[in-house]
Amino acid sequence: MDLDKVTMEIFSKLEQKWLYQYEQKKTRILTVDGGGTTGIVCGAWLIHLEDQICSKTGDPHSRISDYFDIIAGTGIGAVFAAMLVADGGGGRPIFTAKDAVKFVTVNQTRLFKAKNVGVFPRKRRYSGKSMDKVLKEAFRREDGKVLTLRDTCKPILVPCFDLNSSAPFVFSRADATESTSFDFELWKVCRATSANPSMFKPFQLNSVDGKTSCSAVDGGLVMNNPAAAAVTHVLHNKRDFPSVTSVDDLLVLSLGNGPLSPQSNMKLRNDGYCSPSSVVSIVVDGVSEIVDQILGNAFCWNPNDYVRIQANGYTSGGVGPRPREEEVLEERVVESLPLGGKRLLTETNRQRIGSFVQRLVKNSLPPSPCKETNVNPLKNRR
Repeated sequence: MDLDKVTMEIFSKLEQKWLYQYEQKKTRILTVDGGGTTGIVCGAWLIHLEDQICSKTGDPHSRISDYFDIIAGTGIGAVFAAMLVADGGGGRPIFTAKDAVKFVTVNQTRLFKAKNVGVFPRKRRYSGKSMDKVLKEAFRREDGKVLTLRDTCKPILVPCFDLNSSAPFVFSRADATESTSFDFELWKVCRATSANPSMFKPFQLNSVDGKTSCSAVDGGLVMNNPAAAAVTHVLHNKRDFPSVTSVDDLLVLSLGNGPLSPQSNMKLRNDGYCSPSSVVSIVVDGVSEIVDQILGNAFCWNPNDYVRIQANGYTSGGVGPRPREEEVLEERVVESLPLGGKRLLTETNRQRIGSFVQRLVKNSLPPSPCKETNVNPLKNRR
């Protein structure tokens, strides 16, 4: 009996140790929404996120890419995502979160440089050449190397819509590593997902070897919130993430970029119809909210494993200009309900990010180097 008792104690300790290690190995996903041109909202989230990581780890050199296994982004969110994982050499990212936001802010007028169209232009158009130049500067190393999807510290996912195939097209580090036919220059990837058809012409791009082409328009039209695509990619990517069998193995942080239009602009016109801009806002914001609700339901048994941070304008009653950096952090969290609708919590966005980082650091193994050798044989093309 004594021997059986000792045996049971040994197995109990081994089981506890295994469960602890299993908890430590949750695959960590970060996604950043598109929407807008300034990126003020998601920029505020990212800066605070990295500050909290540095604070809670006690390491001022910690980066967001150290604590996430994959990052996805759409539109301006994809620009930030790519900047956070762009490898400057030695497996370390070129930009900190603050540097990335500063770069976009300083170059705002160049990224979205207005140009005149016709003698009596009715709509504002932007210069694609000006944006191309800025993005080339961002994704070029000091030694002159132009970075591609393969030159990233961690895996990245970026969606757009391909007019050639009339279907979504997802750029991924996994596909690029498997074949040069799916490896694209990073600046072109960001340009493709930012090609809003109301502001830019469709962007034509080819893979590094020229075998794959794409006529891209804004990824936000079909996948403004890329969280579902990132979760699906990880669940089906058994070579890069062999230990992931269900959402129970994931830890997801989804960063919104605020509503496309203030609530005050969503009212009906005098004739009782919605304006075209309101319809676009409803579609884009609606799809993002649906993704949030779907993932909320998927993680219902582990609600702390999926966290959505979004600016909703409740501090200003949903009217007036969009809130600034500090204001969005101090907004109270708005949580989607399983059967529709929302509820306002007492916790602020600042507090929720802090709580998530505390759990992120606690449940993380020592930061893995920003290098990945495995490749993904599965396509995430559709």
